[in-house]
Amino acid sequence: MVLFQSMTTVSWLTAAAFILLMWFGSMKNPITIAGIFIRQLFTSRTYLFHILALVAILVLNNVELKIENAMNLQWDFTPFIHQIEGNFVHHFQQWFRNDWVTTIVGFFYVVIFQALLLSSLSIYTAEKKNQMVYATVYAVMINYIIAIPFYLFFPVNEVWSYAPAQVQFLMLDIFPNFEQQYRALSGLNNCFPSLHTSVSVTLAILAIRSGNKRWAIFSTISAVIIVFSIFYLGIHWLTDMIGGLVLAGTASTLGYWLAHRNTLRSPSTLSVPGREGVPKQPLDQR
Repeated sequence: MVLFQSMTTVSWLTAAAFILLMWFGSMKNPITIAGIFIRQLFTSRTYLFHILALVAILVLNNVELKIENAMNLQWDFTPFIHQIEGNFVHHFQQWFRNDWVTTIVGFFYVVIFQALLLSSLSIYTAEKKNQMVYATVYAVMINYIIAIPFYLFFPVNEVWSYAPAQVQFLMLDIFPNFEQQYRALSGLNNCFPSLHTSVSVTLAILAIRSGNKRWAIFSTISAVIIVFSIFYLGIHWLTDMIGGLVLAGTASTLGYWLAHRNTLRSPSTLSVPGREGVPKQPLDQR
């Protein structure tokens, strides 16, 4: 079943998922959350700086593809990875293959993965947990900063593109124009480590540490489905997933530690109009 006709469809579905998850995770009106977010951008330079830093690292990820093309490196570690793993992904895909499974995991891989990051930032902002906002920003940045050098100097092609692996690219069943419209966002040889694994698991770990049980449960379930999807859809190797898990553990730990350290150093996070003379408290403590 074709789920995505174009990137326009992906964008609309992501926006809808984002709005729904904001409400689900915070139990607040999404418009109210948007108001809190905008107020934070204009009243807290620290908050604004962190959001801009996150945007910058996401832009850098796209620039990486151009740098990689300019470097024109000839080596390829895909045969080495296949020699280690054999046809694990092929057998995994064949065991679970089903049209409905393809539709569900494809939706999580393309839409929910993007909405998770945006929703996490919005939910923590709505709950006035700036420490968790900063932890999320740091952790995601660490994910990309560590992964990008591997993409540049340790190229591994997606499983489906390596003929001896005997794997089908099931994403095309639900997104026929994936290669023409989505590929520009993700290089064919940017496999190790799996960022879909590392970022989704990172967000789940931080959600658990946030104290929001509802969001922790959903984020954890989403991470499990997304990790499942990287094999099922024929995209990543088992080695990519293991690397992603190690990266997630590292990034979430460092991100949380950095946020906690910075919060202790600078407890004031939000100015309230009309209360300029009143000592400010950390948002997490209100």
